Amino acid sequence: MKTGPKFKICRRLGDNVFGKCQTTKFSISGSPKGAGGKGGGGKPRGRGRAMSEYGTQLLEKQKARYTYGMSEHQFARYVKAHRQGPDLYQVLESRLDNAIFRLGWTTSRAAARQFVTHGHVRVNGRRMNTPSYAVRVGDELTIDAKSLATSTFSNLGERLKDHQLPAWLESEKVGQGKVKTKPVGSEGELNLNFGAIIDFYSRV
Repeated sequence: MKTGPKFKICRRLGDNVFGKCQTTKFSISGSPKGAGGKGGGGKPRGRGRAMSEYGTQLLEKQKARYTYGMSEHQFARYVKAHRQGPDLYQVLESRLDNAIFRLGWTTSRAAARQFVTHGHVRVNGRRMNTPSYAVRVGDELTIDAKSLATSTFSNLGERLKDHQLPAWLESEKVGQGKVKTKPVGSEGELNLNFGAIIDFYSRV
């Protein structure tokens, strides 16, 4: 997905939308413009006006869309398909590319998408190259043995030492993971307001 200049997006929506932006520009410039003025906190920089309900919903939608790396059309399709069904967070977290990222095999979801499309991942022993594939409880995820033996993954074990897995995933061996439960709650990164996101798309 073409997302545009990362620096501008990080300034507007927050550092975590791409995992970590980690650019010199972002470090120097400080907090995102749209997420809390000079020091963060949820109100836009401007003339003291509180963000409108629509503006808040739009901000949450954009944060979620860039976090999970989707085009507007793709993300809208997800929301409209699941706003009356399973929890939207659960559906997004269950994407294979997200599970790979959460396992710590890549440093970003964008890298995880490439990781999957290049054929490095197997699900229950079967090669899977569809990033949007929905993993299910009991699925076993592995890095293809030939891929794991390459220099690309030579330091994976070292990188994973400090990696914290979400409660719904487990990994007992480098390059192997398993889906223990369905994703529950928004364990972290941005504390996205999925209710506001659904409300945003209910307007259109």
